[in-house]
Amino acid sequence: MEGSSFRDLRVWQQAIELALLIYRSSEAFPKHEVYGLSQQMRRAAVSVASNIAEGKGHRSDKEFRHFLFHARGSLMELETQILLAGKLQYMSAEQATLLQSTATQVGRSLSGLINSLTSRAA
Repeated sequence: MEGSSFRDLRVWQQAIELALLIYRSSEAFPKHEVYGLSQQMRRAAVSVASNIAEGKGHRSDKEFRHFLFHARGSLMELETQILLAGKLQYMSAEQATLLQSTATQVGRSLSGLINSLTSRAA
């Protein structure tokens, strides 16, 4: 995995797809949320993919893992925001379910990569 780019990582590709879904879904939020929940969700979604990419650019698996944990934290923040947006009816129940499902998949992939790097270090 050392020679590969962050773009080759399935989890990064999934995180990009999640960010695109968040951007598209949040376009329909009420105008008063432009600088509120909408912006927070977008920032958290971008943070997931960005932390994966930044971590991949570091030299050691330990540093990479550190950034993957940050990505996971941003993902949990985003999942909370998706739940809130759904409860506020800023999106349909179907949209919220799709976003939560996509976020869950990214989380599983992140955990798998973290576990893989942890076992390599052992």
